[in-house]
Amino acid sequence: MKKIYWFLLFAAIPFVVPAQVVYEHISNTNIYDFLDEMANQKYIELNDVIKPYSRKMIYNKLREVKNEVAANKIALNKRQEKELNFYLQAYFLESSSPRAKIEKHRLFLNKRQTTALALNPPGFFYKDSTFTLAIQPILGMSYSTNENGGLKHTWGFFSLFGYIGKHFSFYTSVRDNDLNRVMVTPEYFVQTPGVPYKNGGEVNGIQYSDARGGLMYSWKWGTVGIVKDDVEWGVGYNGTDIRSGRAPSSAMIKLQLKPVRWFEFNYYHAWLVSAIVDSSRSYWIDGTYRTVFHPKYMAASMFTFYPIRHLNLSFGNSIIYTDIGVHPAYLIPFLFYKSVDHTLNNRTSGLQTGQNSQMYFAISSRNIKHLHLYFDMFFDDFSFSHVKAKDEFNLLGYKGGLRVSNFPLQNVALTAEFTLTKPFVYQHRIATQDYTSDLYNMGHYLKDNSKEYYVALQYKPIRGLHFSLSYTLARHYDDYSYAECETQHPRCYMHKVPVFKNLKWQNAMVLFSARYEIVANTYVFFKYRYSDITGDAAYIKKYSPQYYWGKTNTVTIGTNIGF
Repeated sequence: MKKIYWFLLFAAIPFVVPAQVVYEHISNTNIYDFLDEMANQKYIELNDVIKPYSRKMIYNKLREVKNEVAANKIALNKRQEKELNFYLQAYFLESSSPRAKIEKHRLFLNKRQTTALALNPPGFFYKDSTFTLAIQPILGMSYSTNENGGLKHTWGFFSLFGYIGKHFSFYTSVRDNDLNRVMVTPEYFVQTPGVPYKNGGEVNGIQYSDARGGLMYSWKWGTVGIVKDDVEWGVGYNGTDIRSGRAPSSAMIKLQLKPVRWFEFNYYHAWLVSAIVDSSRSYWIDGTYRTVFHPKYMAASMFTFYPIRHLNLSFGNSIIYTDIGVHPAYLIPFLFYKSVDHTLNNRTSGLQTGQNSQMYFAISSRNIKHLHLYFDMFFDDFSFSHVKAKDEFNLLGYKGGLRVSNFPLQNVALTAEFTLTKPFVYQHRIATQDYTSDLYNMGHYLKDNSKEYYVALQYKPIRGLHFSLSYTLARHYDDYSYAECETQHPRCYMHKVPVFKNLKWQNAMVLFSARYEIVANTYVFFKYRYSDITGDAAYIKKYSPQYYWGKTNTVTIGTNIGF
């Protein structure tokens, strides 16, 4: 099996000029937002259904805009010009030529740079014609207060990335976190990334760490490698519903191909965490019980076409499988995995031998300047027979919305989107095959039988300063599960259960946020959140952190270096 891994990594690698890959984490929202703004202006093309972006790709897009400005083909306003120059300097290591100005032993900004408002991030940097290295600190703290008390969060350690020659790249980062309250669990309806706690409790607080990294090999039109990182698939500004990036980071083989302007292909094979105990492999040794989980894997692909400029059409499929080891069929990136599952598993016996497959598609259009229109749909189970039947439904979810940028007012953006997920989506009757990792749902944070309305107004008065005012109405209805369905009905027929009938949990939230990027990757931020969580008491307790129960007015201040 190891030979298969190495074959996938290196068999088809041509030796041409590469575009090396180090991923910029999705939490660095400022740069993602700026690229989105440039795409909405029709200055660049952007495949926003697949994230994270690579640092090299970000730099190349910035250069595209810079070149268009230099040729007088486009005009930026003053804030955009400063933002562009800011990010070009922040990604100076991705430039193709070495720069003599790079200090090889600089740990933090020196006096000259601070006086000149230098935009380089704090850290140690080195670059020559063969080797590039960056080592940067990660430090952060925030404090929140509301009617239920205070919330302290501190985090820190370091990140490192580099490039070797023309083809290899690597990166790693570690963050240790400390909180005095439990704010995220697999059940909570929050968009905070999920974490496996070292220990926890309202009295003693909780700690957890997050490690990400990867080793990539790149060439002119493709990249392949091994990473442990977060993945976000789908289009949206308030979370996504195909792969939200909320589950803890997974180890995976990644492949990206873009041989022509009008086509791009993305694939990964991930090792998920089932968190389901395998009693046959667990054992006692020296008085300690060694718990072993069932293995769990996921293969996913996405085909993206650009039929005309600024219009992306994407479709793909995935499968979550277990009990058969890493199967070679799911290491083939271009297959339709549901059909593969029918071949590998005998369904004629009526036994539950099959795996859990999904399909999805997305449309992202920026054909009208200033306007981004988008829509995607996630199919957990689909049949035309359910479409024809009046009292049945398919297991699917979708998200649609729009963003208007810099029209009619400069530096202002308006966003509106709607998300709907029907019952049983993301679930599976076999717990080791549901759409989760470490028990965290990998799709939309509200899970199934839910709706969400989201409206936001964003204002960027000067370089680095972002104001945002948003309103979110999140609703969750009856909980359904395969086990309960089978108990209540002789044959579990989830396609007929009542949909969006009984409202059990609701959060009406107004959020104002302000953040300023002092130098690259260095922020100060402020948030005010009004939240009104209502519904069934059992649902509120299950799905909401105690810190936000009832009506709360939460004020948060903080600062951070790195992500």
